[in-house]
Amino acid sequence: MSITFEDFKLNKQILNAVSDAGYTLPTPIQEKAIMPILSGQDIMGIAQTGTGKTAAFVLPILMKLKFAQGNDARALIIAPTRELAMQIEENVKTFAKYTDLRTVVLFGGLGPKTQINELKKGVDIIIATPGRFLDLYLEGHINTQFIKFMVMDEADKMMDMGFIGSIHRILEVVPRKRQNLLFSATMSELVHKISGDFLKHPTIIEVAAQATPADTVSQALYKVPNLKTKLNLLQHLLKDTEDFTRLIIFCKTKTVADNIFHFLERRYGNEQVRVIHANKGQNTRINSINAFKEGQIRILVATDVASRGLDVSNVSHVINFDVPIIIEDYVHRIGRTGRALQTGDAITFCSPSEEYYVDKIEKLIRQTIPQFNMPEDVFVDDTPYEERQNIAREIDLQKRRDDPEFKGAFHEKKAKNTKGVKTTKTEPKAKARNNKPGAARRKKSVKFDAVHKKDRKKK
Repeated sequence: MSITFEDFKLNKQILNAVSDAGYTLPTPIQEKAIMPILSGQDIMGIAQTGTGKTAAFVLPILMKLKFAQGNDARALIIAPTRELAMQIEENVKTFAKYTDLRTVVLFGGLGPKTQINELKKGVDIIIATPGRFLDLYLEGHINTQFIKFMVMDEADKMMDMGFIGSIHRILEVVPRKRQNLLFSATMSELVHKISGDFLKHPTIIEVAAQATPADTVSQALYKVPNLKTKLNLLQHLLKDTEDFTRLIIFCKTKTVADNIFHFLERRYGNEQVRVIHANKGQNTRINSINAFKEGQIRILVATDVASRGLDVSNVSHVINFDVPIIIEDYVHRIGRTGRALQTGDAITFCSPSEEYYVDKIEKLIRQTIPQFNMPEDVFVDDTPYEERQNIAREIDLQKRRDDPEFKGAFHEKKAKNTKGVKTTKTEPKAKARNNKPGAARRKKSVKFDAVHKKDRKKK
């Protein structure tokens, strides 16, 4: 018999909000985490992105807080990116809509004035990125003494982004007596380290093997020789407007993301495509994400700034235009589709220099990504000389990374070019200096000075 949300003994206000949101049955992470959180246990939750872990901690926290009280926060949720912080805020507001609980979201990229004014009105739940939280705390705008619940979401990304120092500072300023919840899709060494400082005898909840993509996501790999052919393949796939209804294209860098955006914009117009990355202003990013969520645009081009915290229903496809170098990001990227038990497709374009990372991703997820042949309609361009050299150089670096003794093609070429060329020993500095133009004049001058000095002594 399936467990329902009524089995968790949530109050009527929360159950009505859950029903309004279209939730019928809890997901595995919700099923396993909600009751232990309600009973006051510290939790370490390991679950793939897109499995409903935000609701797994939001629902019991709302149940335990019940109603607005005082002016200072009683729950603190820390997230690595503003996109994820905004997504969590959206979830909290959805499930708390029949209560009077007050939520404030704090993140950088915007001036703090509005956020400070919101805090002054009174708050029950703060959702924040580590940097902005510490800034406002140190300026005296946040009182932490009433915090009873602390959540660290996407802990692995937090560690990847170098927030370990900020997290330790936050732990120093919140009350020691509190309930702690840590959620992550992967469990790195740094996450283990912070969990030891953060959690007390935690209940470990793992609903799937670490770094396992959701079963609802179909994966595909195309081996593509060069950038131009990647563009040809992308253009071919996008012709299928019936299947490719709403998609995110992930790129490795801001430059590539902008180039892909301009390429698509010329073909489909600005009304169908947007781009988000770290150089885009906060309002631009929010507007682009909202337009994508509301179905106003079909294509969102993004860097890994959006691989976590972008919760959009009915994303039909994720396309990895570049293979991620931080291999854990693969799981988070493809988790943007196939969310909330719906199906989705993740397609990865892999150049020869990216095969190294695909091998590592397959070891991480303990799966072989199904490989497909290039569609016949796709024109395979020749690889330009400069791109060919860059690919060869990157492959050399990868081999040297795994084997420091590896010499590499470029090393051999250099040695070959110098083979048979006689080298002469460097002349002593003094000798070399004496052979330079003007050396003879300097010698005469020194000799003249010495003689002149001798003559003066005689006199």
